[in-house]
Amino acid sequence: MRKATQYNLFTDLFLLTFTVTRSRILTTEIPHHLAGLRLDQALAVLFPDFSRARLQTWIKDGHALLDGIQVAPRQKLLGGERVELRAEADAAVECEAEAIPLTVVHADESIFVIDKPAGLVVHPAAGHPAGTLQNALLHLDPALAAIPRCGIVHRLDKDTSGLLVVARTLEAHKSLVDQLKDRSVNREYLALVQGMVTAGATVDEPIGRHPADRKRFAVRPDGRESVTHYRVEERFLHHTLLRVRLETGRTHQIRVHMAHLHHPLVGDPVYGGRARIPVAADPVLIDALRGFRRQALHAARLGLIHPEKGGEMAWESPLPPDFDALLRLLRSLG
Repeated sequence: MRKATQYNLFTDLFLLTFTVTRSRILTTEIPHHLAGLRLDQALAVLFPDFSRARLQTWIKDGHALLDGIQVAPRQKLLGGERVELRAEADAAVECEAEAIPLTVVHADESIFVIDKPAGLVVHPAAGHPAGTLQNALLHLDPALAAIPRCGIVHRLDKDTSGLLVVARTLEAHKSLVDQLKDRSVNREYLALVQGMVTAGATVDEPIGRHPADRKRFAVRPDGRESVTHYRVEERFLHHTLLRVRLETGRTHQIRVHMAHLHHPLVGDPVYGGRARIPVAADPVLIDALRGFRRQALHAARLGLIHPEKGGEMAWESPLPPDFDALLRLLRSLG
């Protein structure tokens, strides 16, 4: 496991309203085997680090020249033409960059890996306009304003702790998004659930919006494909610690799937209902369970292919103190 670095950021808040621009000129020649394709199609082949939509925008904005001339994305190619592409990240972001401490597990020119604490919202939204991971990232690296969603390619719920990756370049962003789509990113969680789980299994049940509560999600036949693998990590008298691996990444996926199995996460205020107190629980355990006011879910391991270097990389995160203390208590009770 790689050693984490604690960034204690202390400068004042400021409003980030400037335009961040990072660009570079890429040149190539259209190979003859791409003759007959449209310009946008050929550039998608020649510059796979950028999405088709982004390339089309650059062509329309005059950032791609064919033999020195601005043309439309649908321009048919003959082969042998010279292409000059100005790959430019240009975005104005109005968001407060805030001096929020972050635990940075890994940092290089392409990515950050962050160990997010429970209680930190990932993106600004209604009810959380500030104080989010995105605000903290803009303070850590203002150039992230030029990357979609400030480089955040996957998220964790507010009260879920653990690892997530942030792209620092457009190329890294596309690579990570593609890896998530290809299901090659390894995301493992530790989840403490109610009841005794006898063995590991796979939940392959589609998830969609709850029919009666738009803030919740539920297993429903018209939902999106959702696959969760789990195995037993440790058993207690009335609870089970699971190691969970996501194959897909739907909102609230682990929480919904575990509740669907009638083993909701301990502390989950949305899908777990009131705290389930075992009949034989002593006062210490009762207080601990009632006092654990978030879902017991931790993103413990993250593995991916480095967007630039190409090698496999992986990181692990220790359990946060509140989760670890609850497990210690459960062990002490036998």
